[in-house]
Amino acid sequence: MSSLVAAEMEDLEAFRGRARAFIRGNLRPIGSTVMTVRSRVSDEEELAAVARDREVQRMLFDARLAGVCVPREYDGLGLTPAHQRALNEEIAGFEFPSRIQVPTFAPCAAVLLEFGTEEQKRRHIPAMLRGEEIWMQFLSEPSGGSDVAGALTSATRDGDGWLLNGSKVWTTGAWWSDWALCLARTDWDVAKHAGLTVFILPIHQPSIDVHRIEMLNGNREFCQEFLNDVRVPDDDRVGDVNDGWTVGTRWMFHERMSYNSPLVTFPADAIHGVAGGASTLELARAAGRADDARVRDLIGEAQTLEIVWRELQRRVGEGIATGTMSSQSSAVARVFHCLATMRQTTIAFDVAGGAGGAWSNDDDGPLARAGTDFLMRQVSCIGGGTTEMARNVVSERVLGMPRERTLDKDVAFRDVPRSPTAKR
Repeated sequence: MSSLVAAEMEDLEAFRGRARAFIRGNLRPIGSTVMTVRSRVSDEEELAAVARDREVQRMLFDARLAGVCVPREYDGLGLTPAHQRALNEEIAGFEFPSRIQVPTFAPCAAVLLEFGTEEQKRRHIPAMLRGEEIWMQFLSEPSGGSDVAGALTSATRDGDGWLLNGSKVWTTGAWWSDWALCLARTDWDVAKHAGLTVFILPIHQPSIDVHRIEMLNGNREFCQEFLNDVRVPDDDRVGDVNDGWTVGTRWMFHERMSYNSPLVTFPADAIHGVAGGASTLELARAAGRADDARVRDLIGEAQTLEIVWRELQRRVGEGIATGTMSSQSSAVARVFHCLATMRQTTIAFDVAGGAGGAWSNDDDGPLARAGTDFLMRQVSCIGGGTTEMARNVVSERVLGMPRERTLDKDVAFRDVPRSPTAKR
């Protein structure tokens, strides 16, 4: 670090005090932040929440508390991960722009900062920081699951631009978002990893049809997008043509980091969600079982998993930042997060007792959703990349075990056998 940059670096404790004063003077207290797949809310309520998130993000930007680790030339503060951790600690218990953090800043902004052109970064990063652009990732496809390299969405040269055709799926909040980072196939005559390219595109345009998917708990935030001759100028290509796997590998790293990314503002005291966003202890009290010895053991297990997950995230984040751990170690935290969340949800269902099997009565409060939350428990092991794929990363890229044998290596992608419904 140059002496000039060091001299300009804001003192950590001064930054913390400034953040604390702003947060307590301007943001609404909300108590604990609970990570959960929300049950259905009305479109009006969702859009109002999105608008408030944009407003809060702009407030943070105006207060010089947005983009803590984003370089100054893109309207960030150019500070350290320690400054971001301080902000995350101070914002605990208060509202924050939750819908804008992931995937707008991690992985989308992270990918642009790493691979985007100077024009792309100057056009989009400041807009993200001001809450004017919410980004999503067009990555998963109906036919590919977690096999990201098997993308069938095509990008064909058309003059000085590209025409994209295909479908993406499981995009959280695409119906109220602005821009997308999109992986597409640009060469069918090379092996699948070698023929991919990444693009950016606005979501709301006549050539993109956004279809909302209703989950069994009534949630409709997941979407499927149909791309029909979507024109993308070559200036909106990220990275080199057919080098999308290089971008994609880092993209998935930043996705696994998500809430542990130094680009993301997220309360340090956040906990995994159980029924209706309540803690396991709150569920036990609502069910009148807080004094049951077995239930207390379950509460202890759930809270232990929470502590271990938080500390594991911190350890992996620091290890990657300092270079003492491989960047692929983020998959270790990913695997634990998936399994811990599923176990915590199962514990919540057990603690709810009989109310967990009859969840239609809203008078039961958080107990009313214990059943549907239990049925949704595997979402954490699928969204953002499956647990199976994360295990592969741990075994092959962290532990150095032999790669799993594949039949499509060095085979032109157009010749790889696919089911009739998945063919180009």
